[in-house]
Amino acid sequence: QVQLVESGGGLVQAGDSLRLSCAASSHTLSIYAMGWFRQAPGKEREFVAAITMSGDSTYYADSVKGRFTISRDNAKNTVYLQMHRLKSEDTAAYYCAVRFSAVSLGTQLKYDYYYNYWGQGTQVTVSS
Repeated sequence: QVQLVESGGGLVQAGDSLRLSCAASSHTLSIYAMGWFRQAPGKEREFVAAITMSGDSTYYADSVKGRFTISRDNAKNTVYLQMHRLKSEDTAAYYCAVRFSAVSLGTQLKYDYYYNYWGQGTQVTVSS
């Protein structure tokens, strides 16, 4: 079983930047992709970004495209989410997830049911 530990959340002001980290332990060589999702109070969980561990493919939600960047450090088994120009609507609990097997279509990584394990989440609060 893979354990995922997110960190880097916090309280920031609109326009600020924040970097989230997600460290995976065990079975890391088997990970095909990692993704970030978020869930705001009273809302459904939504896709934010995903990356294949080969690093050749990244995917973003339209709402964060151009502001957020997902990257990975395979040596550290860690995926990062660099967030710039944060907005109040970015306020949510952010979760990382892993998928072990390849997908037939990269866009499938935008759907939470394609992921095998999830972290506990880290809270990001953006004040306006």
